[in-house]
Amino acid sequence: MRMLLNWVLSAVAVWIVAQVVPGIHVSGAVAALIAALAIGFINATIGALLKIITFPLTLVTLGLFWFVINALMLELASAVVPGFQVRGFVAAFIGAIVLSLVNLVLKAIVMPKKDQQ
Repeated sequence: MRMLLNWVLSAVAVWIVAQVVPGIHVSGAVAALIAALAIGFINATIGALLKIITFPLTLVTLGLFWFVINALMLELASAVVPGFQVRGFVAAFIGAIVLSLVNLVLKAIVMPKKDQQ
């Protein structure tokens, strides 16, 4: 149940990013759900591998290179998912940052951590 809620919140975050960031377009709710699934899958596989390979560069840039990797993963997801478009690297870069922040806020609101006592 928690995984399903996480998926729906990610789809809502993708839809919000499409409304806020120029250059990112989602054609509907189904496209947002599929895009959220694709982004999660790509980040879990290719994104994780790229983050491991580019770890020295990430250290040198104090973690800022991860935004570049996330932008590339967003562009890759847009190439795979019909109805989800990212036009250009700048839109993907800004979209990746906004998507991370929106996901963080939505999950903090809907799924707060239980107090550890």
